Amino acid sequence: MKYHKKHLLTFLSSTLLLTTSCEKDLLDQPNPNLPTAETFWKNSQDATKGIVAAYSGLQLLGNYRRWIYFDYDLRSDEGFSSSPWPELQNFTKFILTDYNFEVNSVTWGNHYVGINRCNQVLAYVPGIQMDETLKTQILAEARFIRALHYFNLVSLYGRPVLATEPSTADYRPPQASSEQEVWDFIVQDLQAAKAGLPVTYSGTDLGRATKGAATALLGKAYMQQQKWTEASTQLAEVISSGRYSLAANYRDNFRHDRENGSESVFEVQFTAEYSADRDDDYAGASEASQRAQFFGLPTKGWTDGEARSWLIDEFLKEKTTTGQKDPRLAATLFFSRNRAGYPYDAADPVDQDDKAYDNQTLDQRFATDAYNRNRVYWRKYENDYWKNVEGYYSPINHRVIRYSDVLLSQAECLNEQGKTTDAITLINLVRRRVGLADLSGLSQSALRTQLMHERVTELAGETWRWHDLRRWGLLDNQAGIDQLKSRDPDFNTYVVGKSKYLPIPRTDVDIAGLAQNPGWN
Repeated sequence: MKYHKKHLLTFLSSTLLLTTSCEKDLLDQPNPNLPTAETFWKNSQDATKGIVAAYSGLQLLGNYRRWIYFDYDLRSDEGFSSSPWPELQNFTKFILTDYNFEVNSVTWGNHYVGINRCNQVLAYVPGIQMDETLKTQILAEARFIRALHYFNLVSLYGRPVLATEPSTADYRPPQASSEQEVWDFIVQDLQAAKAGLPVTYSGTDLGRATKGAATALLGKAYMQQQKWTEASTQLAEVISSGRYSLAANYRDNFRHDRENGSESVFEVQFTAEYSADRDDDYAGASEASQRAQFFGLPTKGWTDGEARSWLIDEFLKEKTTTGQKDPRLAATLFFSRNRAGYPYDAADPVDQDDKAYDNQTLDQRFATDAYNRNRVYWRKYENDYWKNVEGYYSPINHRVIRYSDVLLSQAECLNEQGKTTDAITLINLVRRRVGLADLSGLSQSALRTQLMHERVTELAGETWRWHDLRRWGLLDNQAGIDQLKSRDPDFNTYVVGKSKYLPIPRTDVDIAGLAQNPGWN
């Protein structure tokens, strides 16, 4: 049962961070029947509705419904866009002449819609007379969600605006003075969230943020700052809690009928049910994911996002203990098994698992179309296992944090602290799930390189690659960019000192007097 499928209040679903004041036309008067902050926040039911609205901020177009996958997966070396929309193609090539371009402006703006909803909860729920345990939980949930929003904003924009109060026409929150200030704020929120969140939920509450989710995200926030000891402490708590385990079948992590399972630390909840337009944001509007439609095969989706072919080679670097290909290859990508240089083996399960929709291979579907036949498509989060066409209403939850990511993250932290043997033990847990042989005897330096491979084969297309590239310093110098160019020609137009960050939308820079990111005029 998915938690977020409840009616939201209209007034909570359209507030923006930065607003301008203007005189209203005499005929343009506010509806006196709409709830306001003074009339709404009265009881525990209102507090619950408020936190549901805060969760729904994660489902907006600029967040996990659609554009976040372009911000992260397609701007990394794992993917790209060949969309017929030229501006969208250029976006993944680090070329952006209009800073108000939809993907950029909606990513920025929708995150602040979500933040504002959290700020309303944090401002008004403390004054409600209600069960104190539930109040503590709701406030902790709001802090977790706000921290996740800022995790994305600092990773994409560097110095976002730090809004901590509900938006009003007169409220002008300050821009962060540095990235570190944002990371400190995220850590503060997650520490508070961790203290107030329950360990588990049941029934219709399944899917809400848990103590484990806050702890894992806190560990990942420390990791991005390369605070290995602090990160390791948090990730160790998640592992030792005993609450999580790897799903037996890797592909179950990307299906709508295997959600909120043992491997899930936090998911954004989606459903195919809707009663209004797919892109609207009010009570009853769609709460579906659109990733599958935008990444779907030609004739099955828009194919605005696709995968780089080097990913196939990465999966082929190792075979399982029984001499077969890594099964995660077929779970991650659609591709022709007859592509040049591919070692096809009719007896291998990976090469038997080559049909997508309508029970067709790419060679059958595009028999006379070499261009589409030889492209590499994302399979993760596609609906091919139960549908013959994609659409705007995918019910598949996005797994923001999986337990396998926690294990690999802790392995990286341990290795950076010189505890390489302990790190290898955790990596082997992830490898055994897919039948790969245990690692052993690697040096710290060799394991650092191996971990880069492990994170690709386990987590490709799950929004974490951009964070990895940042943490490893590959976006900070020309040597790193040259390495990325060898896999992704989009990095030929990457500018060191500029392209690491997206530009803040021009409208907000002009209205609020924000400092633009370096290199963006």
